[in-house]
Amino acid sequence: MARLDWGSPANRAWRYRGKAVSHRLIFLPGVGADPTFWRPLGDQLPDDHEKVYIGWPGLGHQPPDPAVTGRQDLLGLVEAAMGEGTCDLLAQSMGGVIAMLAALKHPTRVRRLVLTVTSGGIDVAGLGATDWRVNYRREYPNAAEWVYAPWEDLTDRLADVRQPALLICGDDDPISPVAVGRRLAELLPDARLEVLAGGDHGLAESRASDIAGWVKAHLA
Repeated sequence: MARLDWGSPANRAWRYRGKAVSHRLIFLPGVGADPTFWRPLGDQLPDDHEKVYIGWPGLGHQPPDPAVTGRQDLLGLVEAAMGEGTCDLLAQSMGGVIAMLAALKHPTRVRRLVLTVTSGGIDVAGLGATDWRVNYRREYPNAAEWVYAPWEDLTDRLADVRQPALLICGDDDPISPVAVGRRLAELLPDARLEVLAGGDHGLAESRASDIAGWVKAHLA
């Protein structure tokens, strides 16, 4: 029977191991940072995949780690979880930007991308997106201040993300509206956009059963 155990403190990852492992899936949350966010979807994916659920130290309700002082350190956590072989990255919101950076830096180690409700590192101000920061600060007053710093604009670099990407948006998500997904689909060389009717910013967790088919087909 598969077992769930706590990974090393260095990568803050939940590892799900079956009796036989054919591939590694790494799940990245958004600024909520909860490593269990992706479990409802991960539990519906094949058991012969190793599943690594990462949390972001110092964000959301996750305890801080003195070794994590900025977003570059989050990328380092993903790199530590990648191991030696290839992997697929499944990412939500802010995690999607980290996934893009990992795909750009490790083009032969990241095989496929599943990106839900993410900016992907582009400027979304002109695409109808609302600002998440006010509500986030209210809900997570102790989150690390570096989470509010501006991101590097990845628009001009996305043409170099050659991995097949599945983009999933919800038509009831003011933080990352469908227009953002459409723009990412234009910028990425190999991307497919799916829009979930009634989906909001937490759709990867709350509507996991509704998107599982798309994800399974993409990762096959």
